[in-house]
Amino acid sequence: MKKYTIAFFDTKSYDEESFNLANEKFNFEIKYFKGHLNKNNVILTKDTDAVCIFVNDTADAEIIDAMALYGVKLLALRCAGFNNVDLVAAQDKMTVVRVPAYSPYAVAEHTVALMLSLNRKTHRAYLRTRDGNFTLNGLLGFDMHGKTAGIIGTGKIAKILIHILKGFGMNILAYDLYPDYNFARENQIVYTSLDELYHNADIISLHCPLTAETKYLINDYSISKMKDGVMIINTGRGQLIHTNALIEGLKNKKIGAAGLDVYEEEGDYFYEDKSDKIIDDDVLARLLSFNNVIVTSHQAFFTQEALGNIAHTTLQNIKDFIEEKQLENEVKIK
Repeated sequence: MKKYTIAFFDTKSYDEESFNLANEKFNFEIKYFKGHLNKNNVILTKDTDAVCIFVNDTADAEIIDAMALYGVKLLALRCAGFNNVDLVAAQDKMTVVRVPAYSPYAVAEHTVALMLSLNRKTHRAYLRTRDGNFTLNGLLGFDMHGKTAGIIGTGKIAKILIHILKGFGMNILAYDLYPDYNFARENQIVYTSLDELYHNADIISLHCPLTAETKYLINDYSISKMKDGVMIINTGRGQLIHTNALIEGLKNKKIGAAGLDVYEEEGDYFYEDKSDKIIDDDVLARLLSFNNVIVTSHQAFFTQEALGNIAHTTLQNIKDFIEEKQLENEVKIK
């Protein structure tokens, strides 16, 4: 009997290691491709049963039509977000599944790492001391205790983050279209309006999905409502922030620091080694020029536990599809 064939795109060595280990249980035939799925390489999906993609692959209507023509029955995302998939185009052509929660602890902990590094300037201190410079000028931080964190979106990741920040003794303001009032009551947090959150938060952290309503949620107007010197953290999706507005806020000191694990035009850079090339994205280059900005390469999820969970859940999603079981992680149009 022919093995079920899966084409993987945008794969790195760590993807192959984690999926090969998990596949010992499932015994699929996996074909790994290093490039992002796009219209120029979609022909590689020909004669495969399923296609597995990541955050920077493209699955628009044109590509979905081509994959369906080549015989693809299932599109499996090895990530939580699905804003790169045209669900309308896929509706009658193929099933779409995802990994909704591979390690919320990983992302929440990385969020805190960005906050602490920016606050206490550890990234700058590290570079200084290696050069023999042990001065403290420019490294002044603030006590997290007693400060207010504004959390936008209160899903699994945000709830873990809230528990950590409560441990620091921080006050928590939260905003969500669908508030969890039981959680708020049990953890002494306050749901409020966005305007109130912007006005009162010392640190703002983004944990909402990217939708038409949340695209460029952080913009010139919303930044104008924030406290002077506010810290903004984004471990969600790049287009939650209008990057030029963020840069203006940094230049005029309205924003005191920014920690970005995502960037709205990250597809050409993140997960790739560009160290021997000039960065020709002027906006990204400007961001990297600020000493009060930390950019990480969409790595918040990147722990051993998360990679194992991603691999197992992705392959289990595919197995459930083959066996015509109920798909717990199917993505459908709401």
